[in-house]
Amino acid sequence: MAAKIVFIGAGSIIFVKNLIGDCLLTPALRDAHIALLDIDKEKLRLSEQMLKQLNNNINEGRAEIKAYDDQREALRDADFVINAIHVGGYDPCVINDFEIPLKYGLKQSYADTLGMGGIFRGLRTIPVMLQIAKDMEEVCPDAWLLNYTNPMAIVTGAIQKATSIKTVGLCHSVQICVRDLFEGLGMDHTNVKSKIAGINHQAWLLDVHRDGEDLYPEVKRRALERQASEQHDDKVRYEIMNQFGYYVTESTQHTAEYVPYFIKNAYPELLDEYGVHTMMYKNWGQSQADYWQKAMDELLGNKGLSHERTHEYASYIMEAILTDNIYKIGANVMNNGLITNLPDGVNVEVPCLVDGSGITPCYIGDLPPQLAALNRTNINVQELTIEASLTGNKEHVYHAALLDPHTSAELSIADIRSMVGELLEANRSYLPQFEI
Repeated sequence: MAAKIVFIGAGSIIFVKNLIGDCLLTPALRDAHIALLDIDKEKLRLSEQMLKQLNNNINEGRAEIKAYDDQREALRDADFVINAIHVGGYDPCVINDFEIPLKYGLKQSYADTLGMGGIFRGLRTIPVMLQIAKDMEEVCPDAWLLNYTNPMAIVTGAIQKATSIKTVGLCHSVQICVRDLFEGLGMDHTNVKSKIAGINHQAWLLDVHRDGEDLYPEVKRRALERQASEQHDDKVRYEIMNQFGYYVTESTQHTAEYVPYFIKNAYPELLDEYGVHTMMYKNWGQSQADYWQKAMDELLGNKGLSHERTHEYASYIMEAILTDNIYKIGANVMNNGLITNLPDGVNVEVPCLVDGSGITPCYIGDLPPQLAALNRTNINVQELTIEASLTGNKEHVYHAALLDPHTSAELSIADIRSMVGELLEANRSYLPQFEI
């Protein structure tokens, strides 16, 4: 029987092409029924049109592709649900996530995973995801939910805590971590083996070797040389590796706002020194317009539209579950003794094996203590944000902000409370879990 795959957030036309295009090239998924959902009906229909063309071109039209207006009907009898939604959009939500904190002197880089932007993006997204999960519990209770939406640990963790749905969070960082590190250092990454674990956007390259040779000493030697000799886009990660001993999975721009060391009003020169950008959000509106123009030019109405399978995990996970062939991924799962010096019940990113029995996380044991300590500073914020949303206790939003590493290093208690109050009011219509 053909699999049913639901894609929620299908208006993101380039991303949906990548993930569904991968499915159309996967033998076990070529006859799938693919259900598309998005609140933007115009973009939804355009994605449907594009995917039907792609299906004809690369898959002999074998898959059934259909856009739905009704979420429950789209989800009914699904085997896999891919989630890639963005609740609130750029204007006003993302703008508020940046500009209200800026009034208080708090700068951010991406603001989608931690910090004030991450907290409020999570609070906006959790109620929507819980409704999706509720519908899944009723019409496709055995389906796997593959979550791509940030803030990954907050959103995935809330679903795992509050619902019965089998859920994993999937990010791009793990797949490209070693490749990007080695290419930046002029090293060959062919046949390199590695182990990565921690939390999303702050997982650690714990081991990297080839043919039994530990490659970390050479990595660190070259990183120190490069750090001293040139400006490059990995400076924050090299500094974290220099201070804490291990390379972190996420980029300089992201990592800079998860720790209290790089975006500091008392040391404005650090932004240039480490190549950190805090005003990128001002161009995101134009970037979205450019994104859609690119999609219109390259994808829609392109009779020769084609695709090559990407490194995204989704199609490989579905293939492994359906065929019972083992595949290894890095995924975000609940910590049930997997990382022994991080709290149980929190969301962690660890290697997992996928086969016909589902997704099985791998035991890691203790992280180096300094890495676990850094992770816990981020976990504090994630867990309090989840707790606030699931219980409706608005005071925990303030607690999350007060414990955020970057925010608490920059602002006073009074300013943090005032800022959170403004953000709560600005997001009132997206936060049904609170009385505001």
